[in-house]
Amino acid sequence: MTRVRTRRAGAALAGAAVVAAALLAALVVAPRDDGDGAREPALPPPGAGVDYQLGGAYDPPPGVEVVIRDRGDAPAPGAYNVCYVNAFQAQPGAEDRWDPDLLLRDAAGEVVYDEDWGEAVLDLRTAGKRERIAAKVGRWIDGCAERGYQAVEPDNLDTYTRFPRLLTAGHARAYAALLADRAHDRGLAVAQKNTAELAPDRARTGLDFAVAEECGEYDECAAYATAFDDRVLVVEYTPGGLAAACGQWADRLSIVRRDRAVSPEGAADYVRETC
Repeated sequence: MTRVRTRRAGAALAGAAVVAAALLAALVVAPRDDGDGAREPALPPPGAGVDYQLGGAYDPPPGVEVVIRDRGDAPAPGAYNVCYVNAFQAQPGAEDRWDPDLLLRDAAGEVVYDEDWGEAVLDLRTAGKRERIAAKVGRWIDGCAERGYQAVEPDNLDTYTRFPRLLTAGHARAYAALLADRAHDRGLAVAQKNTAELAPDRARTGLDFAVAEECGEYDECAAYATAFDDRVLVVEYTPGGLAAACGQWADRLSIVRRDRAVSPEGAADYVRETC
């Protein structure tokens, strides 16, 4: 289901909570050995306190164990950190940073835009293009790992739902699997961002947990909870959505309400509530 999405890549603010590094080891699920010596990424602790800080980093409030921040911000000390990456669309005004043939074009040859955000859509229609796009985004994922993040959130998995004449779920799944492989190679877990209809396909995509915007508002939390064994970070934007999510899932999922601009603490429109 298509819905309003958050504003992304806000300016970073200085400061982070000074928490003992040992706390992180206690909060996260330890990496697992798959039997041949390979180590699987650590996963976020189910039901942990979460904060969504895409509009700018600030000290995590008390009780927050999982923090999601833009890749341009440093991770929060002592927390399980998820690195936001805009993976399926170009950032506004960044079209010239992509090879022209990697931008999705319509029948007239014009670049296709997600008009809500002014973002050019990336062309995932062939295996070759998916691999080239994944290589570029993969360097951003590498940067998340180098900065000390434990996981990555590739945004706009649901782009295909907005342009069904050009993109398909199959394109999205195949590309997501490339990103998951790159992240896993760097020791990072990978989130499925929204797109409840793809949650049952997690074995094909290799995604490890979910970041679900407004699953309470749209009665979709069960799909994520079932597919990802309750490892779901729920972000609501309305009082009703928070009430719905908390009423059914407060004892199982990580739930927070934020303002739609995900503003940093101290901003005039800052909102943060939990169950």
